[in-house]
Amino acid sequence: MSLKTAQEYIDSLRTRKLNLYMFGEKVDNYVDNPIIRPSINAMAMTYKLAEEPEYEDLMTVTSSLTGEKINRFTHLHQSTTDLMNKVKMQRLLGQKTGCCFQRCVGMDAFNAVFSTTFEIDAKYGTNYHERFTKYLIYVQQNDLVVDGCMTDARGDRSKSPGQQPDPDAYLRVVERREDGIVVRGCKLHQTGMVNSHEILVMPNNSMKNDEKDWAVCFAVPTETPGIIYVYGRQSSDTRKLEANKIDTGNINFGGQEIMTIFDDVFVPWERVFMNGETDFSTMLVERFAGYHRQSYGGCKVGTGDTLIGAAKAITDYNGVYKASHVKDKIVEMCHLNETLYACGIACSAEGRKTQSGNYMIDLLLANICKQNVTRFPYEIARIAQDLAGGLLVTLPSAEDFDHPEIGPLVKKYTQAAGDNTSEKRQRLLRLIENITMGCGAVAYLTESMHGAGSPQAQRIMISRLVDLEHKKELAEKICGIQENSDINWK
Repeated sequence: MSLKTAQEYIDSLRTRKLNLYMFGEKVDNYVDNPIIRPSINAMAMTYKLAEEPEYEDLMTVTSSLTGEKINRFTHLHQSTTDLMNKVKMQRLLGQKTGCCFQRCVGMDAFNAVFSTTFEIDAKYGTNYHERFTKYLIYVQQNDLVVDGCMTDARGDRSKSPGQQPDPDAYLRVVERREDGIVVRGCKLHQTGMVNSHEILVMPNNSMKNDEKDWAVCFAVPTETPGIIYVYGRQSSDTRKLEANKIDTGNINFGGQEIMTIFDDVFVPWERVFMNGETDFSTMLVERFAGYHRQSYGGCKVGTGDTLIGAAKAITDYNGVYKASHVKDKIVEMCHLNETLYACGIACSAEGRKTQSGNYMIDLLLANICKQNVTRFPYEIARIAQDLAGGLLVTLPSAEDFDHPEIGPLVKKYTQAAGDNTSEKRQRLLRLIENITMGCGAVAYLTESMHGAGSPQAQRIMISRLVDLEHKKELAEKICGIQENSDINWK
């Protein structure tokens, strides 16, 4: 089997026994938990759209490893067209869910690990690439969700992994055995972790020669003994527990962030893809970060499309859309959103083939893309809040609208323009609230800021990748400081 249906995906989670905690309590049936289920629905959309003929070319592709039809989320990019289709697929899913659909991290990790293991083997004669290729074939043939896992706890961030007072601040190998390794540590901010079948762990940053224990890459099933999951809190998350779902804003979908603790977890050798090769840790980190920064030019744009649509609708309902300043503000939202998309497409179109055969984006343009993502969604959200008006944060609860005594009065004084009902206005305001300051803001705003690295991480990469001396030479030739050999005619 190469493709799961959405229902088969959800059913596959029911068989998994995870050591999961939320709000200080153990969670057994997490699939039907009202806090967690919206994030599962969002992930399931990556399967549902792959079933639909309308989206087949975007959501599915022929595997370069097996020749079988697979979900694009398990694919190794084989061309710049593949890279661009990835961004288009992510925008589509953002439009369909209005939130983080969580499956991108694994796809980005696959492509980074595939090319990096190839180059490690070329230098050291190891067999990591063969191991990883077999692993990825298994993932493709079973259409699994794999959570790419990078961000460590990091402790004192002024110190490298080997200098930490607590060596477990960065995930590390604590024992090497004949049959495998034992690892200990914690990975934070793990998007969609308990909605995944597998975990692909990567080092968090560059390692020094004496930090071999921290230069480790491996994969394990999510239900591996010794792994503890702690569910992350989000703004307004308990609204999902309420009977009337209108106040949640996004009534069907949501994101998920997990603290993932590895408490002496065993990993067999066939699942180990880096073991002490510190000189390749930077390559792996930068390649994964580059792919993931490209991703934000798709997923955040799709959510932006949803927010722009909500802003247009609420101004219609308020009877103010024809005002010139309202139209101009919505044009600005569109301009910012399409600029993000353009960056995602540009870094894809300028991609190149790696030594291993898969394609990597243009790293400079991918970092430019993510740098814009740290800013533009905040301005789009600000404009949406401006257009929504003060009722965005003073609207009574859904229970008040349903109350037999005060409900009719609440509806009367929140009636929208024309024949648009009070309930339509209520639902739109809650959606804008969700995306710009509620649960949805975790993915649309905070994730835009810190996901795939903080803004400063991109600026560091930009400073490394931009050839300023070349630009200086261009200017000096044009103004005559340097001889211009291009002028050779008489």
